[in-house]
Amino acid sequence: MPAISDKNNTLTYKGSSFMRQRLLLSILSSKPIRIIDIRANHDEPGIAEFEVNLIRLLDKITNGTVIQLDSTGTILYFQPGLLYGGEIEHECSTQRSIGYYLEVLVALGLFCKVPLRATLRGITSNVIDPSVDHIKMSIIPVLKRFVIDDEGIDLKVTKRGMAPLGGGEVVFSCPVQKQLRPIQFLDWGMVKRIRGTAYALRVSPAIANRLVESAKGTLLNFIPDVYINTDQCKGKQSGKSPGFGIHLYAETTTGVTYSAEAVSKVVSEGIEPSIPEEVGVLAAQRLCHEIYIGGCTDSAAQSLAILCIALGQKDVSKLVTGAFAKIKAVGYAQIIRLVYLVWEAPSKECAAILRKA
Repeated sequence: MPAISDKNNTLTYKGSSFMRQRLLLSILSSKPIRIIDIRANHDEPGIAEFEVNLIRLLDKITNGTVIQLDSTGTILYFQPGLLYGGEIEHECSTQRSIGYYLEVLVALGLFCKVPLRATLRGITSNVIDPSVDHIKMSIIPVLKRFVIDDEGIDLKVTKRGMAPLGGGEVVFSCPVQKQLRPIQFLDWGMVKRIRGTAYALRVSPAIANRLVESAKGTLLNFIPDVYINTDQCKGKQSGKSPGFGIHLYAETTTGVTYSAEAVSKVVSEGIEPSIPEEVGVLAAQRLCHEIYIGGCTDSAAQSLAILCIALGQKDVSKLVTGAFAKIKAVGYAQIIRLVYLVWEAPSKECAAILRKA
């Protein structure tokens, strides 16, 4: 949804949708924003705990940011300060995974005043957000395509943690870049191999092997080069809650990476526990769907690629992506409003070509 007003250089939005994108673009464009009617008609009105946690993270990496929240929590005023960076530590909300916060840091890291080194603690994998493995294997490689020297861009998973208590830890490092380079990326090639990682935290180690066997049983019908390793975490490195999951990624002949994953459900009353074989097959099916969609980026990395094109040089950039989901297309429209882009979409089924004018 576009801004409903633009007074005194302050954009006003209504509702809680796309709050993370709006805060991110506010920092990059140095424009203050006001968001009104945040869940005004909900049983629990106002800003959510994980959104407050995100704003605290943004406050840590900026200097001079002004944040105002009314007593009901339904009106937020955000005036961005200087994007500074530096070394920070942050305890993420357990309502969302670390990936929810890490996606923002990946987009902002290159534009900080000093190199960013962020230590985030919380849930490393859940059913809503991209896991840290997904970001490491699919999103960060897209970011590296837009920089001249990608040395120093790194994501390390030191501990894993599942919902609901978390206990995971990751360290994200990103150097400062003076400018982004334009890209011409129109050929996504053919899949040449599939790799992955299965993990089982505070459960029987045999579950990881069951995940591997079920996923390979599906993928070997299409390609012979499939290898999935197991990550057997023990002690403090296994987090605070039991669970298991698997992350798969396919590499193409041109260097494109497609990722997919599946994790177990949170054990609670009234919910049947997840079966490892079903989780493994689900991850393999999701990977096949990502490959079917095609494009030169993973679907989770589309917004980052479009943002880097918008913030890059004035030279022409071309990028072929897979089909957009309806909800994502609305979020991309906000990025397009930031910098003028030419959007060519041959059809709904075809890939969309974004070209910077």
